[in-house]
Order: sequence, then structure tokens, then C-alpha cells
Amino acid sequence: MMDAYKTFFSYVGIFFVLYLIGYASFLFLSVAVGSATLYQTKRRNRLKNELAGDYFIPVSIIVPAYNEEVTIETSIRSLLALEYKLYEIIVVDDGSRDRTGEVVREAFHMHHVNRPIQRKIVCQPEEAVYETYTQKVPITLIQKRNGGKADALNMGINAAKYPYFICMDADSVLQYDALEKIMRPVLEEGNVVAVGGAVRPSNGAEIKNGHVVSYRMPDKLLPCMQVLEYDRSFLAARILFDKFNGSIIISGAFGLFKKSVVVDAGGYDATTMGEDMELVVKLHVFCREHNIPYRIRYATDAICWTQAPESLGDLRKQRRRWHIGLFQSMMGHRRMFANFKYGLVGFVSYLYFLIYELFSPYIEVFGVFTIILAFMVDLINVPFMILFFFIYVMYSSVLSLTAFFSRTHTIDLKLRISDVFKAIGLCAVEVSCLRFILAWTRAAALIGYKRKKQSWGSIERKKIEFK
Repeated sequence: MMDAYKTFFSYVGIFFVLYLIGYASFLFLSVAVGSATLYQTKRRNRLKNELAGDYFIPVSIIVPAYNEEVTIETSIRSLLALEYKLYEIIVVDDGSRDRTGEVVREAFHMHHVNRPIQRKIVCQPEEAVYETYTQKVPITLIQKRNGGKADALNMGINAAKYPYFICMDADSVLQYDALEKIMRPVLEEGNVVAVGGAVRPSNGAEIKNGHVVSYRMPDKLLPCMQVLEYDRSFLAARILFDKFNGSIIISGAFGLFKKSVVVDAGGYDATTMGEDMELVVKLHVFCREHNIPYRIRYATDAICWTQAPESLGDLRKQRRRWHIGLFQSMMGHRRMFANFKYGLVGFVSYLYFLIYELFSPYIEVFGVFTIILAFMVDLINVPFMILFFFIYVMYSSVLSLTAFFSRTHTIDLKLRISDVFKAIGLCAVEVSCLRFILAWTRAAALIGYKRKKQSWGSIERKKIEFK
């Protein structure tokens, strides 16, 4: 029996060594490439203005909103502060049960119009349409039956007048130059069909007319750790995947898309919880199957500020949604895996998200149970295990801090000494504690999946400091 245990743990040990070597190598490469790209972008922006003259591509900004009365006015005012000329704002009230629509109508003095909306993409019908032309740019409010975020975005696409559209969350604000910078890849390459922006937690940020006038690490520990996590995520994999047109996810908080291609591809899938990732994967499939030259880009300096959950319960709801959405997208497009038709997207991007995103929580939970079992049968070298875990935490912490300081420096955020020490102190906690809590949350996300696959759960919103 003991020999069987030894054989089992030997194979498990080999698997985890290979798994960690693969992840550590990818993380190191992605952070190194990401940091270098950020510094190159900052240097390039100082040397010249890439958006020459007054040439602006018109764009529609779609804001789906459900029970967002606390944040919706602030979000719209942040959009009116953008340093861009040709755009419109479309707010889609997806059957809110609070005063979301009323707040928008009163704040911006909107009036009811009889405007028919041609539904090129299937969505729930509109109940009322309001418009105003008294602001910097036209604002349209569409009130419709509840159909979910994807359905609301499809309605916004149907109503959009311009060839490109931005999708963003109603609890987020854009930096003053975010629209200009996310449009740059479209000006640089004519075949760009989508561009992802960088998302940062707004907790602790004071924003005035789209400019960050004051920034500090959040007072609460949980949002602080998410700041480190966001920077590592957006700095690392997304910049690296951008190098070979391998991005398969654009955050629903801030993304740019070419309207005609999205319409031809069928728009957002209202049956999935991860509509943002599903659309990007769908665009890869659609363009390759129809032999359409395309690029999906990532704009490192186009910044959106969004609210990070401040309670563990809200954070767990968010990550449960994300993992179910990931599962739906990966399974729905599984034909991409190792398929030569999809190039590096199928061989690198899909494989990475399969192993290190979809399967990773189960692998990590299995590893914890294996350690417990090995300890119970006295087949574990405890001092070595502690040393190995310490090295893992320090390695991950160094890469997290590299990503964090690279990001804050290249976007000219001034950190206080207390913020620096807070980041250094919490990075190890985020890697060693929060990561495993969220791994268990993600591992349990598919329990009762069929019964709860469309259940989002409510997350507490707070008013963003925008002046």
C-alpha cells in the first residue's frame, strides 16, 4: 500500500513541477514583454502625437445599465469629458427596477422621441427612446425589457449610428484620453476589428474632468490586493497575446469593436454569462472561417477606471460569473483547440486559457488535498515543502510588484510612501491567501451550473469620485 502511495505522489510531484515551470515561465515572459511595451509606449507618446491633426473616426459608446442609479450619472459625465469630437452616447436601460432611467432623463434633460430601431441583431424590443442634443455630444436613452447585458448591448449596436462602437460598464469611468488612445490601433491598421482597453480599479482614485487628480491605494485590504491582481493580469498575458494576434478576451468594462463585423458575426450571445470573451472568440472564428484579414489589438494606455468589489462575498460572486463565462466560451468553441485553421490562437491562446485559467482552480485545489493526504501518510518533507512554497510566493510577488510599479510609473500616477509599503506587504498575501480562496470559488462555480448559469447575483455599488 505504501509503495502505491509513493508511486502516486511521485507522478503527482512530476505533474506539478511541470505545471509550475510552465506557468512561471509564461508569467516571467509576459511581465517582461509587458513592462518593455509600456515603457516603449510612454517614450513614443512623449516624442510625437500619433493622432495627427483633427482626424477622428466616429464612434458610438454603448452603456448597458441594470439597477445602476448610483453610478450611471457619473459614468455619463465622464464620457462627456472625453477629449474626442465625433462620438455619441447610447445608454440602454435593461428593465431596471430602480431609478436608473429616471436619473438619466432628469440629469441630462432628455425628451421622448418616436425613433424606430432596426434590429439587425435579435434583442428584446424597446419600450421608450429618449434623446438630447443639449450636451457636448448626442445622448440616447433606450428603455427596454430585461434581457441581460448581452441583449442590452445588442440593442445598443442596433441603435448605433457610427461604424465603431465602444462597450463599457455603467459603474466605470473613462480617462480623458481613453477614447483617443483606444482608436489608435484602428488608425494604424485598417483591418482591426476589436481593441481592448486597460482596466484599473477606481477604489482610491479621485477623478476630475477625466484626469486623475489624486490616487492612493484603497483603504480596504481586499481592493488593494485586486489592484495588484489587475495590473499583473492586464500587463502580462494581454500584452503578450497582442504580439501575435492571440487575444481571446476583451474586458466588458472597456472594449472597441467594428460594428459591421460584429453584426455579420451575430452580435453578443445572450445565452452566455461571459459575453465579452465569447464575442472575441466568435470574431476569431468568424474572420478565419470567412478568410477575412483581421487584427484584435490591445491598447495598453487606454484606461478605464472601474469599481473593484470591496467585500469577499461580492468578489466571489464576480469570480463565479467570470469562471462560468470562461467555461461557456471554451466549451462553445472547443473546435479551436489545436486546430491549424486558427493558428497560434488555437495552439497557444486556447491552450493557455484551458490549462491555466479554466482548469487551474481544480489543479490547485487538487494540489492542496494531495499535500494534506501526503502529510497524513507521512510521505512529505515538511521543511522542503515550506521552502518551496516560500520561493513560489516570493517569485510571484516580485512579478506582481514589477507589473504594478511599471503600470503606475508609465501612466504617471504618483504613489505615496505608505502606498508603496502597502503594495509590498499585500502582494504576498494576495498570492498566498486570496489566490487560494478564489481558486476554491472558481472550482465550485460549476456546481449547480445548469440551474444557476444565468444567475449573476447583485454587487454593491458606490458612487465614484468624479468631479
